[in-house]
Amino acid sequence: MTNRYLYITLLAILGFNTDALSQSTQSKGTPRLVISITIDQLRTDYLEAFTPLYSEGGFKRLLKDGMVFSNVSYPFAPTDRASAIAAISTGTTPYYNSIVGNRWLNRETLRPMGCVDDPKFTGMLTAETASPSGLSTSTLGDELKVATGGKALVYAIAPYRDAAVLSAGHAADCALWIDDVYGDWCSSIYYLQNVPSWLKAYNDHYSPGRKISNATWEPANDISGAYNFYLQTENEKPFKHKFSGYQRFSNYKQSALVNADVTGMALQCITTAGLGSDRVTDLLCLTYYAGSFAHQSMTESQMELQDTYVRLDQELNTLIENTTRNIGAENVLFVITSTGYSEIEPADYNRFRIPTGTLYMSRTANLMNIYLGAIWGQENYVETIFRNQIFLNHKLLETKKISIGEATGRAQEIIAMMSGVRNVYTSLQLLTSQSPQLEKIRNAFNPQRCGDIIIEAAPGWKVLNEDTQESEMAVASYTQFPIIIFGAGTQAEHIQTPVTTDRIAPTIARSIRIRAPNACSSEPLF
Repeated sequence: MTNRYLYITLLAILGFNTDALSQSTQSKGTPRLVISITIDQLRTDYLEAFTPLYSEGGFKRLLKDGMVFSNVSYPFAPTDRASAIAAISTGTTPYYNSIVGNRWLNRETLRPMGCVDDPKFTGMLTAETASPSGLSTSTLGDELKVATGGKALVYAIAPYRDAAVLSAGHAADCALWIDDVYGDWCSSIYYLQNVPSWLKAYNDHYSPGRKISNATWEPANDISGAYNFYLQTENEKPFKHKFSGYQRFSNYKQSALVNADVTGMALQCITTAGLGSDRVTDLLCLTYYAGSFAHQSMTESQMELQDTYVRLDQELNTLIENTTRNIGAENVLFVITSTGYSEIEPADYNRFRIPTGTLYMSRTANLMNIYLGAIWGQENYVETIFRNQIFLNHKLLETKKISIGEATGRAQEIIAMMSGVRNVYTSLQLLTSQSPQLEKIRNAFNPQRCGDIIIEAAPGWKVLNEDTQESEMAVASYTQFPIIIFGAGTQAEHIQTPVTTDRIAPTIARSIRIRAPNACSSEPLF
């Protein structure tokens, strides 16, 4: 009997230890907090050029101790801030997540609309409405909420409304951005029903609106303000900028100073909301800025851009030091990347005899109407234009019993012969083609948000809407940027293998042991 009880006791102990070992194994290596950082317009060439100006704890630490993927791209083209951030948070392309850009044409009203505009959800501490309703798939934060039964905390902080909402997703606790009118940190009633007391107190003391009148942007230190480390030109004079007028907050959000506000709000949010304070993994999505000042060209703002990277280095150091000290280096995972584009600088190509020209979209639409009218009778076959897209009048085509395929095919023939046109794509072609050459264009296309005809202008040519005077320069160049994974036991390594940003979401999902977003089919990075 004694042996039997001893045997049962040993089995019970062994079983208990097996369960404990299993639980220990499940929790080991899972970070308590993931901080996903997207740096708008970060570029590898600038990052490397300003290396002598960095501290030892910011970019240098990340590049030395992190897992660095140096050959990174987006799986679609073109990109902008909204489409890039949506791709990072959903792990897929605009073809599935529906975020084709910062703005698109609303087919019902035939008016441009912002990617997070939603009149059903008024702003909190702002007049701007916002929700993630335009996002068609789940995000990493959404899946984390589902996996933890809502226990995980998900926050997103950015200077810009679109970046905050798209990185937060549908199920987040809050998305915070800086209001363009009053400079307060604000949100939407989609996320919050009342202004939290901590947010009100923070705005009262630290919001850009409280300090803008005394804010002066000048070089962070004597070294960064005395020598230009980037271009082989004469040294520029140190700059000094104040912020005033009705665009003061818009300009402030395109300066290096705004990154300190993002860091300050992030640290306040971590402390107040208790991010990373228990064994349930939390997610914090941040957006920093590394573009030019107030849409100026590189020639006009060389020293400002240099100082932007220096100050960004300081902010990353502050964020890393504070979070790892309070939560533990082994408990925080940092994932850093770029939006993968840079604002196109105006260039006087004619002066240097570089091939260029202007593609007039309204004239193109009129030519299409004349051409199609000669075939089927004079009518307004083109309903409207938006950027490089042409929207056909579907009701008219249906009345005349003309298929969309036939109409777009004939339009494609006439547009392809125009000067400055590199290629013409039809909606049917992008929906049905499996050609690898069209993959990036197809991935950027969404049938609910894009036109029936997409015109790709030749590099160096300007696409102009004569009615609105909106224009953009066509480029086909590659902007190099990294993915850096740091902390939570990640081993330092530099990897040259080409990778794409849609693999970030499944990588984080795997590291915290949840399902990847529901339209993500990419493999984790490791």
